[in-house]
Amino acid sequence: MFSVAAPVFVDPVATQIINDIRKDKRRKPVRYSTQLEGVAKAHADEMASKGYFSHTGANGSTVGSRTTAQGYKWCFVAENIAQGQRSLEQVMAGWRSSKGHYKNIIHKKAREFGLARGAGNTWVMVLAAPC
Repeated sequence: MFSVAAPVFVDPVATQIINDIRKDKRRKPVRYSTQLEGVAKAHADEMASKGYFSHTGANGSTVGSRTTAQGYKWCFVAENIAQGQRSLEQVMAGWRSSKGHYKNIIHKKAREFGLARGAGNTWVMVLAAPC
């Protein structure tokens, strides 16, 4: 029997954590995007497999170019990366306490997000707004 696995973080916990953070700043809630999860997963997997940690891809790509390549038409895009955290709660706490990552999470323009965890606890979150 063939089955398609559900996206890893579509579970409401990730969405709830992010929207609770956004609510503190009176921001509109964001919804989960499996398309943005694909962008995040590809970058997390590449960083883990090629042994680097950067917002810039091995081929020089940016979060914007990676998101566009996945067919997502964005008017706003941002990316958070982390490495080593062993749980969703740990990575979210780290991003919340980091000024730049927190700014991305609460950005007024963000409407959707995708989140992925790669090998070696390499985490990527992509926040975006479609055009």
